Amino acid sequence: MRIDLHAHSTASDGTDSPAELVRKARAQGLDVVALTDHDTTRGHAEAARAVPEGLTLVPGAELSCRLNGTGLHLLAYLFDPQEPALLAERELVRDDRVPRARAMVGKLRELGVPVEWEQVARIAGDGSIGRPHIAEALVELGVVPTVSDAFTPDWLADGGRAYVPKHELDPFEAIRLVKAAGGVTVFAHPLAVKRGRVVPESAIAELAEAGLDGIEADHMDHEPETRARLKGLAADLGLLATGSSDYHGSRKTCSLGEYTTDPEVYGEIIRRATGAFPVPGTGGVRA
Repeated sequence: MRIDLHAHSTASDGTDSPAELVRKARAQGLDVVALTDHDTTRGHAEAARAVPEGLTLVPGAELSCRLNGTGLHLLAYLFDPQEPALLAERELVRDDRVPRARAMVGKLRELGVPVEWEQVARIAGDGSIGRPHIAEALVELGVVPTVSDAFTPDWLADGGRAYVPKHELDPFEAIRLVKAAGGVTVFAHPLAVKRGRVVPESAIAELAEAGLDGIEADHMDHEPETRARLKGLAADLGLLATGSSDYHGSRKTCSLGEYTTDPEVYGEIIRRATGAFPVPGTGGVRA
């Protein structure tokens, strides 16, 4: 059984529509895929209508958080998307994305980059606009060779020359809100140092005490020794250890199912969740 619990669609910053994503997941031999767009569940309905036979969709989201000045992401699975308190926080983050992106475009122009807001908006399309869309604009302009190369202190990394902060959740509050909505939380790529600053392991322990369910150990931004270290930490803290691709379509080099989650861990996530249910495929419809 092949299970990938972290993937993005055009509802945020992926390049595949939700329907395309679930069809590709099955074509890649996956049995389970989670749709975890940034701070939104807008793609869930389309994905659910298109789930092919043999695949199960796990509805989720990747929540933007910040702890003591360091950004981090929490994967939230199978929560009630209409729970008022969590919905209100997701809307605050979403509503802050456009003014934040405009401000980053302004900073880039001050740095001499001829990026236009219309260019970034075109790249984002109907998605929830974010830094990856701006990064792709930099690639189009020849400023950087790849999207990943835009996430450096020179450009869009946390604290970088063109970085602008946005509304983000306190992770302890995020855990509380997701649990109140019947969901399960997993700390996404917690030691991905190539992305910038990461929280110390002591903070992961504190999040575990607050109800964090798991940590994403197997991930493209974790070296083999880091994956082993995180699995040991998970065992010590009584956390689930997951593996996922963090697929973004053509915007990243990873492929669906590049890293996967153990079926027993997936079963425990399902057992703990009370806010929503996985969606089994029945053939799907073209969308």
